[in-house]
Amino acid sequence: MPAGKVKLPSVVWLMGSITFIMGTSEFVVSGLLPQIATALKVSVSSAGMLITVFAIGMTIGAPLMAIATRRLPRRSALIAALLVFAAGHVLSALSPNLTLAIVGRIAAALGHGTFWAAGAVIATAAAGPAASTRATGVMVGGITLANIIGVPLGTAAGQLGGRQTPYWVLAALAVVAAVVISRRIPADTARADSSLRAEVAALKQPRLWLVYLSIALLQAGIMGAYSYVAPLLTDRAHLVSAAVPLAMLGFGIGALSGTTVGGRLGDRRPYGTLIPTAALTTAALGAITLWATNSVVAVVLIMLLGAAGFAGNPIVVGQVIKIAGAGRSLPVALATSAFQIGIATGSWLGGVALTSSLDLKGPSLTGFAFALVALLPLGLLAATERKAEAARS
Repeated sequence: MPAGKVKLPSVVWLMGSITFIMGTSEFVVSGLLPQIATALKVSVSSAGMLITVFAIGMTIGAPLMAIATRRLPRRSALIAALLVFAAGHVLSALSPNLTLAIVGRIAAALGHGTFWAAGAVIATAAAGPAASTRATGVMVGGITLANIIGVPLGTAAGQLGGRQTPYWVLAALAVVAAVVISRRIPADTARADSSLRAEVAALKQPRLWLVYLSIALLQAGIMGAYSYVAPLLTDRAHLVSAAVPLAMLGFGIGALSGTTVGGRLGDRRPYGTLIPTAALTTAALGAITLWATNSVVAVVLIMLLGAAGFAGNPIVVGQVIKIAGAGRSLPVALATSAFQIGIATGSWLGGVALTSSLDLKGPSLTGFAFALVALLPLGLLAATERKAEAARS
């Protein structure tokens, strides 16, 4: 049966719902920085450290926690991750100073990374080989949907009820999710091979590192441009400031659509889908650099960037699981690290380009360069896919 017609089990949708909670947590802080800075009596730039440490916690913590929890049954790992995540938010809500708030964010990031590594393996195993990429697409879609719905709602809640409000809500939802998992996931959901040697051995495949490189480069390309979408739209495309949130909503809708399509097509033709969408991402970034001087054109291109850029996300994660083998948490955790490295690198270099002589063209041109380079490892992966399939069989 074609992957798109396979009915996904309920556990996949449960995992996707929880990634919605965690995706909301990751990005909601950015909308509340002024309130947080006032409450903690620090500058807005200092409060921005809460965003940075979360990314660092995801990058370093995800693989470390995958190793630390490798002997736990997956249900126990998921519950532990959610409780750590909840505890981090309680600490953030109660923290009287920036130091404790940072500790809370690191704890939340560790919980997030642990959940993603274990949850992706459970979701893809439940969906089966014919629909594993589609199952990954549901989980990635949860994070994407968080940007469209969760983050605006969390920001509004923080503005109306105080900066602690979204922390308390997310902590409560994480505890509820832990209870649901304790009832819905079988207790004997265990590792296929929990030894550290087996986890590390799975990383010795060059193709796996080509996938990681592709993830980082593509994310750097997308976020190099999108991190500075507001000045692009207002100062270069002459869009009124009040319409910027609507343009960002368009990007989110495009991203959710791309994730859905990529998840459905990626099981049948992974590289036949991934390379065209990566090429379209590159073209969109090039077009933004050259022609985003009109508000309508700029908004359309931003939506196209979201759709094309996010279509590949479930496919690359699916390829990590396929290459590393089922039941491996460490390779999936390192994929999370690759995403975070790409986001951080793209945002940083996009900012450097913005302050250079390139001015408003700088971020999208930086993104274009990253996306263009990403086609090289993707091309190598596609060229060696048939030989890799023969070796696995």
